[in-house]
Amino acid sequence: MQGETTIHEGYRWARSTEYATYNQALGLYQVQACLEHARGRYALDLACGDGTLTAQLAPRFERIVGVDVSREHLAHARARVPQASFHEARIEDVALDERFDSIFMLNVLEHVVEPGVALRAAARHLAPGGALMVHVPNAVAINRRIAVAMGTLVACDELSPYDLQVAGHRRSYVMGSLIKDIEHAGLRVVATGGVFYKMLSTPQMDWLLSQGPWSEGGFGWGRVGADSRDWRAEFCRACYEIGRERPDDCNIIYAVAEA
Repeated sequence: MQGETTIHEGYRWARSTEYATYNQALGLYQVQACLEHARGRYALDLACGDGTLTAQLAPRFERIVGVDVSREHLAHARARVPQASFHEARIEDVALDERFDSIFMLNVLEHVVEPGVALRAAARHLAPGGALMVHVPNAVAINRRIAVAMGTLVACDELSPYDLQVAGHRRSYVMGSLIKDIEHAGLRVVATGGVFYKMLSTPQMDWLLSQGPWSEGGFGWGRVGADSRDWRAEFCRACYEIGRERPDDCNIIYAVAEA
C-alpha cells in the first residue's frame, strides 16, 4: 500500500484545484447522473479524493462513507463532509463491515493497477439490490477526436503527458472496454450513459468558463434581448443535455452495474 500511496500523493490533480472551474462543473453533472441511478439510503464513495463530490452526494443518503488512499485528500474530505465516515485504504484492499445500496467509483478505474480487483472489491460491498456506478474518461470523446484531426494527439487512446504526469492515468477507456472490465469482474451492466458534451480540451474549457464572454451583448454566448440568465450555467446544462443524447461523444462515460 505504501508504494501506491507514494505514487498517488505525487500527482497534483484534485478536482477542487486543478482547472477547477471546469472540473467542478463536470463534477456537478457527474453527481446528477449518479443520483438519477442511486438506490437506497447507504452510499459508499470509493476513491473519494478531497470529498468535493462526496459532499454533493451526501444529502441524498442517510449515511455515506468515503475511502481514499491519500491521507492528504482525506483530511480535506473530513473537513468538507464532517457528517461522513472516511477510511484510508486502496480500493483493492478495502474491507468494510457494512454493505451499501449505492457505490460510486467516479474517475477511478483509469488510475488503478488492476481494474478487475478494484471492481470485485467494490462488488463485495454491495447490499442486495444495490447498484455500482462507474465513471471513466472517454477516450473517443469529441474533443479527443478533434485533437487527433488537428494533430495534437496521435490517436484517441493516447495518454498525453498531462494524463500520465498530472492526473496519473494508466489506461484509457471506451464504452466497450468499460463494460468488458465490469462484466469480467462478475457484475451485470444494467444502464450506460455519458456526461458532458465537451468540445475543447480541459484547459480550454476551463478558460472559456472562467473568462469567456458570457454577458449579454458581449458577442459571445449570451443572447441579446432574452430574459436575463446565467449563460455560463445554461451552457453547462446544455452540454449535459446534449451529452445525454450523444453519450459516445461525452467527456465521461459510465455504466451502472448490479451483482
